[in-house]
Amino acid sequence: MTTITSINPTTGEPIRSFVLQDDAAIETALAAAATAQKSWRNVPIAERVKLLMRIAVVLRQDKARYAEIITREMGKPIVEAEAEIEKCAFNCDFYAEHGPIYLADEPVASNATESVIAFEPLGVVLAIMPWNYPFWQYFRFAAPALVAGNGAILKHANNVPESALAVQEVMDKAGAPAGLTATLLIDNAKVAGIIADNRIAAITLTGSTEVGSIVAAQAGKALKKQVLELGGSDPFLVLADADLEAAAETAIKARYVNVGQSCVNAKRFIVEDAVADRFVQLFVQKAAALKVGDPMQRDTKIGPMARANLLATLHGQVERSVAQGAVLKLGGQPLKREGCYYPPTVLDHVRPGMVAFVEETFGPVAAIIRARDADEAVAMANDSEYGLGAALWTGDAVRARRLASQIEAGAVFINGMTASDPRYPFGGIKRSGYGRELGVYGIREFVNIKTIWIGPAK
Repeated sequence: MTTITSINPTTGEPIRSFVLQDDAAIETALAAAATAQKSWRNVPIAERVKLLMRIAVVLRQDKARYAEIITREMGKPIVEAEAEIEKCAFNCDFYAEHGPIYLADEPVASNATESVIAFEPLGVVLAIMPWNYPFWQYFRFAAPALVAGNGAILKHANNVPESALAVQEVMDKAGAPAGLTATLLIDNAKVAGIIADNRIAAITLTGSTEVGSIVAAQAGKALKKQVLELGGSDPFLVLADADLEAAAETAIKARYVNVGQSCVNAKRFIVEDAVADRFVQLFVQKAAALKVGDPMQRDTKIGPMARANLLATLHGQVERSVAQGAVLKLGGQPLKREGCYYPPTVLDHVRPGMVAFVEETFGPVAAIIRARDADEAVAMANDSEYGLGAALWTGDAVRARRLASQIEAGAVFINGMTASDPRYPFGGIKRSGYGRELGVYGIREFVNIKTIWIGPAK
């Protein structure tokens, strides 16, 4: 009997062990999901949206407990964990309101009569989700997928089994049809078999670029649709005419939210030379003021990293960057305390080719890069294998729009912080993946876009 154990990264102590499900349990879940989805697809969309409304109610009613599960299991500061639950509920509200509009038949002007483009469900979707936003990553996929008539099977990261089961609890309490959604606690080696199973119509994955490549190959072999949201090394460009105080304040949140453990965190801060010294001064002052501590305390800004191996990897990246010539301005050493704590860390004078420039730093480390001018800043932003999000700070709105079109990313936020929002499509290019979540484009990823051509009756 194989088990996995949830570890509290704040203390390093085990929380609880869980028995992994065997092949018989997987078969039961797949069969039930396939059967339930065949009925669910025929439920009128006006009824499907009611499930999303009930999910939002359940999330809000038990927000405090669900947030505590997140914080206990992966270390997210409790205030941020509560915000994650609220964001999931808002996402359900959004798709309950807009899903019927996004999925309505679109008439096509032609010589035919009443020809339309219809949006029909694909079937059961396998969701392979990460630990860093254990509720949000699932519900941002599940809300649009379910209202579109699909089923959903969740394979969560094995260091957040409590969160995975809590997600399923939400679905059950909200009255999801039996079998339509399922959570599998399984060994990673069993995922390939599920991807290949004929009852799985498509796959969505949020995770590392390396894992995304493996899943893409498996899904491609089975000719299954995929949406992949992978790694990122998002640039945060600060031009000489930017509001430096506002830029630095936002930059702190953009880098250190969720203890820096997000694909869409800002990671490379590319600043024009003329204002670089002042920006660094502001950034270091604000980073040094972030409270590091118990994530259950409401004033904590930096909790533990989610796992000890992630901390070790991050520290190695810092050491290698300093050896290459980066200047350590703050932090740079694991804290000598219980748990997986790494302090807010700032590396200045990072240059292209250095580890902190090239690799994704998944933790509370900021790399500051100095650029001669705006054109070099954009070139440096694009000098990456990743292309998830980007932020651009400038006081010139006309130039901002022109430069935004030159930045290679799935999203560019001008004078703001890159973030996911159900009103806008979210996803990347290059090795940050493909496909989109959220918005109208997200809900249409897991549908059959069907042409229905109707000729005149004879």
